[in-house]
Amino acid sequence: MRYVNTHEAKTQPSKLIAAVRAGEEIVICLARKPVARLTPYAAPRRKPRLGTDKDKIILRPGWDSPETDAEIAATFDVLEETAAR
Repeated sequence: MRYVNTHEAKTQPSKLIAAVRAGEEIVICLARKPVARLTPYAAPRRKPRLGTDKDKIILRPGWDSPETDAEIAATFDVLEETAAR
């Protein structure tokens, strides 16, 4: 973390931005007291909207049949055995 005064922040903004882009955190001080912090920008995460895939997934008859369950279990058993090797 690097501390700079307001004069440096006003006269050298490009250098400070380059430092922040390189991963450094800059604290701007006024009269030796921190007043602002420059950090790399992180885009806000969007919350998932529930129901956006409604009617896009279709479950066919028999999707939960015992044969399907056995096929899925066999697939995962094979994957687990392969991963254990």
